[in-house]
Amino acid sequence: MPTTASLWWRPWHTVAGATMFHVDLAPHADREARAFSLLDDEEKARWHRFLVPGAGRRFVLCRAALRINLAERLGCTNSQLSFEYGEHGKPYALIDGRRARTGFNVSHCGQHGLLVFASNDRIGIDVAERTPGRDLDGIGSLVYGPMERRLLSLASGQQKEHLFFRLWSMKEALIKALGSGFSLNPSGFEVPETMLRGARSGEFRFPHAPSDSWHLIDLGEHRFAAAFAYRTSH
Repeated sequence: MPTTASLWWRPWHTVAGATMFHVDLAPHADREARAFSLLDDEEKARWHRFLVPGAGRRFVLCRAALRINLAERLGCTNSQLSFEYGEHGKPYALIDGRRARTGFNVSHCGQHGLLVFASNDRIGIDVAERTPGRDLDGIGSLVYGPMERRLLSLASGQQKEHLFFRLWSMKEALIKALGSGFSLNPSGFEVPETMLRGARSGEFRFPHAPSDSWHLIDLGEHRFAAAFAYRTSH
């Protein structure tokens, strides 16, 4: 276990019984070496396959932070912990090969990562750095619904940038909570209307599965856009 001074993650929020951590993904050789030593052979092989600069660093720092905090939460050792993936790639934890009774989700972008842990496994978290210079309207036309596109077209400058990434993080959190990956077209649903008007939370139902109710929370701050979603009924 790293010492407190060497930790690259910190408690961030506690929301609706879910515990969240912020992970610092800035380059740091000592942290990266320590994190790499905690990975299993499959994860180390995955790290070696990353070709995009920074992608391997983000993976190793987030995965090691996830391992340490999951092992502590589950009362197991790091060596007992492994991961499997659902049909659409959402991971779940195993202890000595048996599925663990806990939910978690991970997101990272740029120099920021977020981890969330909860008893409910239908949870999703997303973080997005607000990167300038992108074709926001062009990308928005592919991933946003009619009302979302209209709001984006009416905004300009930094307001447009903040709106784009706020919408993106909320839609991504919902998709990750559902566990469908991008087999679900993000333009086929819109975030709650109250949140389009500025509310920080709202209730949501996917058009294709109206019997399931979800709660969506905008957790954006000055460093990044972020959102958390979880199922409230089935």
